[in-house]
Amino acid sequence: MWAENDLCPGVPCLESYTEPVNGKIYIMYHGTSRHAAQQIMSWGFRPSQGGMLGRGVYLSRDLNKASRYPLHLPEHERAVIRVMVNVGRVKKIDQQGHPLQKTWHDHGYDTAWCPPNCGMVRSGLEEDCVWDPRRIQIVDVIYPKVQYGYYC
Repeated sequence: MWAENDLCPGVPCLESYTEPVNGKIYIMYHGTSRHAAQQIMSWGFRPSQGGMLGRGVYLSRDLNKASRYPLHLPEHERAVIRVMVNVGRVKKIDQQGHPLQKTWHDHGYDTAWCPPNCGMVRSGLEEDCVWDPRRIQIVDVIYPKVQYGYYC
């Protein structure tokens, strides 16, 4: 079970079905291991070199999606990093094989956004890829809540 506290008043946290607006700042989440979360908190994000949208930092505005990662770890070994992101110029990538699927940054975009249920993500949940980690401000880390000695 994951709980999201509203620690960033005044910063929009869009429903994941709403397209992000260019130049706005949004609350997003990055699911990772507890160990990697400590590294990111100390040193910041390092963009992945590949992935479905190419190079960048993969995030989601959907806490439920982020809390599933990494997929191979049990929930009690996971953490979700809450961040604020200035999305800059956003490119919607809404189908496999989109002409800018991996080259969106070469065309002047700062963030690629996959809307939910567009066929890009197996879970059907939205995903964002931010090219420059300097657009990302770390807020805190969320850990699964323990109830009665068990992780839920």
